[in-house]
Amino acid sequence: MSARAGIVVTGTEVLTGRVQDRNGPWLADRLLELGVDLAHITLCGDRPADIDAQLRFLAGQDLDLIITSGGLGPTADDMTVERVARFCGRELVLDTALEARINDIVTGLMARFPGVDAAAVRDANRKQALVPAGATVLDPVGTAPGVVVPGTPEVGPTIVVLPGPPRELQPMWSAAVATDAVRAAIAGRTEFRQETVRMFGLPESGLADTLRDAERDVTGFDRLEITTCLRRGELEIVTRFEPQDAAAYSELLAVLRDRHGREIYSEDGSSVDEQVAGLLTGRRLAVAESCTAGLLTARLTDRPGSSAYVAGGVAAYSNGAKTELLGVASGLIERFGAVSEPVAEAMAAGALQRFGADTAVAITGIAGPGGGTEDKPVGTVCFTVALAEDGSSARMLTRTSVLPGGRSDVRERSTTVAMHMLRRALLGEG
Repeated sequence: MSARAGIVVTGTEVLTGRVQDRNGPWLADRLLELGVDLAHITLCGDRPADIDAQLRFLAGQDLDLIITSGGLGPTADDMTVERVARFCGRELVLDTALEARINDIVTGLMARFPGVDAAAVRDANRKQALVPAGATVLDPVGTAPGVVVPGTPEVGPTIVVLPGPPRELQPMWSAAVATDAVRAAIAGRTEFRQETVRMFGLPESGLADTLRDAERDVTGFDRLEITTCLRRGELEIVTRFEPQDAAAYSELLAVLRDRHGREIYSEDGSSVDEQVAGLLTGRRLAVAESCTAGLLTARLTDRPGSSAYVAGGVAAYSNGAKTELLGVASGLIERFGAVSEPVAEAMAAGALQRFGADTAVAITGIAGPGGGTEDKPVGTVCFTVALAEDGSSARMLTRTSVLPGGRSDVRERSTTVAMHMLRRALLGEG
């Protein structure tokens, strides 16, 4: 069995959702890279009894390492170091060298705030220099140091105490891993491999049937740790395994290819966004969207260098905007309706012309909550991808989908459908 770890995220602001936890997922990825098996992530507020309860729980889970984040500041609700020291049966002692370093940092910060009582601030920050006896101090990135408390047979696992702000926690993590206590705690780690397959156009139930059959037919299936996730209409299958079980993963991948070859679009973990960005190299893309509030344009431009292939986008909700900005004939809208395949194609053609592009994506639909009809219920969305080659008329790929969910679901799923249509068109798959 590999070394095992648990994470305690502290902070009432995180517990109540005012601040999103970024540390738990980030630390989980770092542990995976080290070959450490993450058993639990727990979350609690800034209350002594609750912090104690999380430490007791994790210490009883046969772990080698516990990592805490948050609660290292100078205020009264910052109590993680104190609770960890008490849990480990260690006295809090003043580290005078650390106190001097913190004072230097605080003095520099206070220079920007004239009129602040520097002595009072230094006194408040003095508590950050109190560390458990025998702990290793991790130099502060902000004003709060971290600590590593070595594990003992009597108390339990080694505990790494890190600050809450990700900009402080992340650079401090490498220092923590380099300490003798952490290296000893994770000495039994196992090198895991992790592979990701991504699919589009397959219901989760279809994948579940395939995995049930694979459980019966694939030798060593029980040694594969498989996690599936449905997100924005895509299926993500993450498989974690030890190197000696690579043959079992190869068998599983062969089953997935045989059953769902058309739906698999990535076997190396790359996202559709990454693939589309690569396929657009040397091309000039324009976007015309209605019902998606500019989300597709935002998604396409949410990466460095996107200006090299995205010329621009138009979000046109009203019929007048479609006519004025994209050149869609008003008679076409009157005849077929704003949500129709002919209008989607006209929007794509208009985007090509307006931006001097050779590639265009158009979306027009009914995201809700009102506005649907019996023929075109809420969730009806028409898509067109247009590709112009060598000055010839554009080749159009058009489809209509009825997408489930509320307004935000329809919008998000629409951008995913559009991305996959664009990918297929650029690959020449139609």
